[in-house]
Parts: sequence; structure tokens; C-alpha cells
Amino acid sequence: MTGTSQRNATEVGRPESLADLLGGRRGAVDATVPPVAFTAGWLVADRSVLAGVVAALVAAAVVAGWRLRRGDRPRSVLIGMLAVCVAALVVVRTGRAEDFFLVQLLANAASALAWAVSIVVRWPLLGVVVGTALRQRGRWRRDPALLRAYRRASWVWAGSYLLRLAVFLPLYLGGHVLALTGARVGLSWPLVAAALAISWAVVRRSLPAGHPGLRHPVTPETGPHARDDGEPDRVTPRPRQ
Repeated sequence: MTGTSQRNATEVGRPESLADLLGGRRGAVDATVPPVAFTAGWLVADRSVLAGVVAALVAAAVVAGWRLRRGDRPRSVLIGMLAVCVAALVVVRTGRAEDFFLVQLLANAASALAWAVSIVVRWPLLGVVVGTALRQRGRWRRDPALLRAYRRASWVWAGSYLLRLAVFLPLYLGGHVLALTGARVGLSWPLVAAALAISWAVVRRSLPAGHPGLRHPVTPETGPHARDDGEPDRVTPRPRQ
């Protein structure tokens, strides 16, 4: 939702979801297509890691081209492509098919740690991501209620990465390539969708009644009845759900 439609939705008081702000399904294709292509190529070629790598790189290139044509940001597309290339290099070097998933395993461990640390130091990553998307320049941190809501909801995301780690690690150690592929697919968009829904519910329930919402932090500069840009708030307060 952009432009006029976004403004109209705000004016009538329709609540925005975190999926609207964080991009919803974007990135799910990156997370699932190359691993599936790798495993398919590996199996078809009698468990040849080279065939699997070629299949994964071709699939990643196709996905990258498709995303660029859709107008996705080149930087995010390149990051997804780079992750596949790194995984391919690891597999070619070790010759172990399960090592294609090693980068994802390490990334989830690092992400879980980063989210947990961000909460402890009072810079919850959910607030950083949403605040950056809304161009608030850290103003959300000066709203105690919003900061508290983001900290609580960020634990949902930290937990989602820990869940992936708990599933991936024993499968990786056991060399279960097919199970790793299934887990990669099952814990991509479905888990992200669940984290979005739960964290959005946590944010809404954590905000006090009458709070103007994510777009309008209540700071000492703006006061309780002002927008983030200093203009009077015309949004009708929503009851807590």
C-alpha cells in the first residue's frame, strides 16, 4: 500500500499490520527456491554436490532477475544472491551436501543473538526496522509506551530464530539433507507469517488505550495529541483489542 491509498487508510483509522510495513512475503522465495533446487539437482545427479550447486545458482539467478523486474531493491536482491553463492562455495570446498545449509544455520544463530542483545540494550530491532521504514529517525525510542511494546514484540522474533536453530542443528549434525530442505521451506514464510501476526498482536496489546499508533510516537516534543511531524493528530484513537 503506497501513496493515496496509504493516506486514505490512515485517515479512516484502519490499523496497519507489521506485514504492511515489513514487506510480507518478500524474501520467502529467496529462502526456499535455491535450497529446493540444490537438493533436487543433488538427487537427480546421484548425489553430486556440483550438480546441486549449479542448480541452486541457476535458481538464485532466476529469482534475482524476477525480483528486479518486480522493482525490488537491488541491494536486497544482491544480498539474497550472495548468500546462495557463499553456501555454494562452502559445499564445493567441503563436498558435504548438508553444508549448503551451514550459512543459514549460522545466520539464524547470529540473528537470535542480535535480537536478544538489541532488547537488552533498549534498541529493539523491531523498532529499528519499523522506525526506519517510517523514517522516524529514532523518535520511537522517546515514546516509553512504544519502546516497551517493541521490546516485548522483539522477543517473538528472537524466539523464531531460536526455533529454527533448534530444528536445523540436529538435522545438520545428522547429515539429513532432505529433512533440512523440508525444514528450510516449512520454517520460512509460515514461521515469518506467524511471527508477524504474534508480534503485531503484542505491540497492539502493549500500547495504552488512545495511543495514536506506530506512525505517531508520543514524545516530549510532540505531546500526547500531536503527530510525529508536529501536526495535530486527526486519527481517532483505537480501543485496545
